[in-house]
Amino acid sequence: MSDTSLVPVPRSGILDIDLYVPGGSKAAPGKKLHKLSSNETPLGPSPKAVEAFQATARKLELYPDGSATELRQAIAETHGLNIDRIICGNGSDELLHLVAECYLSPGDEAIYSEHGFLVYRISILAAGATPVVAKETAYTTDVDAILAAVTPRTRMVFLANPNNPTGTYIPMAEVRRLHAGLPGNVLLVLDAAYAEYVRRNDYESGVELVASAGNVVMTRTFSKIHGLAALRIGWLYGPKAVVDVLERVRGPFNLNAAAISAGAASMRDRAFVEAAAEHNSRWSAWLTAELGKIGLKVTPSVANFLLVHFPETGKTADAADKALLAEGVVVRKVGGYGLPNALRMTVGSEEACRRLVEVLTAFMKGAA
Repeated sequence: MSDTSLVPVPRSGILDIDLYVPGGSKAAPGKKLHKLSSNETPLGPSPKAVEAFQATARKLELYPDGSATELRQAIAETHGLNIDRIICGNGSDELLHLVAECYLSPGDEAIYSEHGFLVYRISILAAGATPVVAKETAYTTDVDAILAAVTPRTRMVFLANPNNPTGTYIPMAEVRRLHAGLPGNVLLVLDAAYAEYVRRNDYESGVELVASAGNVVMTRTFSKIHGLAALRIGWLYGPKAVVDVLERVRGPFNLNAAAISAGAASMRDRAFVEAAAEHNSRWSAWLTAELGKIGLKVTPSVANFLLVHFPETGKTADAADKALLAEGVVVRKVGGYGLPNALRMTVGSEEACRRLVEVLTAFMKGAA
């Protein structure tokens, strides 16, 4: 007879993980929803991706290609990469988890920046390792702070470039300086989820560094500029030895057939991707200027979102969030990132951008 006083106990450290809370998606009753909380593209997916997705409906009885060959081939051709060094996942989140699972152990340390993506901490703790936070400077990754945090126990560094939720980036020269300062047994994980949006001459996603180093990987996603967040598609480019390790652990059918087909079609539709980038460049600049006019500080962003700062008293971020929600505009609170006095706002459609500014203008002018 079993002892009902005993219950299964998770591995040490698992209960230290805070639940990841995604951006809100509901408007106030009677208000049109403008969802600006999850960095989704307002242009939606490529029509070619939609067509490819729909075509899979006639073959739902068949297992997908476990190697996602069609998708990997499209990625390789578009970016000029070796297909054998590409692995695809159920969103880049799965790949980040896999890297941590395969290369971190209890007693190891992994570093990420002060306002880095919350999934890094989750992945590190889930692997039984210890997260180490490196301070940022002006909401931007500080290479010297990361290097100063390296110890003999360090096995991994996560670098979001551009970073979420700040929208800032570091030039490729700084990424190379970071890599040069790391021991060879430390894996540098470059998370380039927002790379397609960046319009800076000194920026690179990391492809060339990965190609020339044995301890660097780069992850990318189809959830942002490609508009395929619902299908959960990510990819990683890395040394063949690292990819071989990840292949041993990933699920055999971790991407469904619709994701593979739609992802390949979207990757090849370069005109659509460029149109999305152009829309973002235009309306990001407009939003930054308009929010500045009403007295709000905006961290300069190269991504498809803005980090907007509010006073600690009076016109606070919490108060602004409530005012926006009441009018159907949903943005992201970022207290969990150590930014309680800021809100992250996606660059949405023209209508959504104008409505966001309209509501915040009224909020800032109203009584405290």
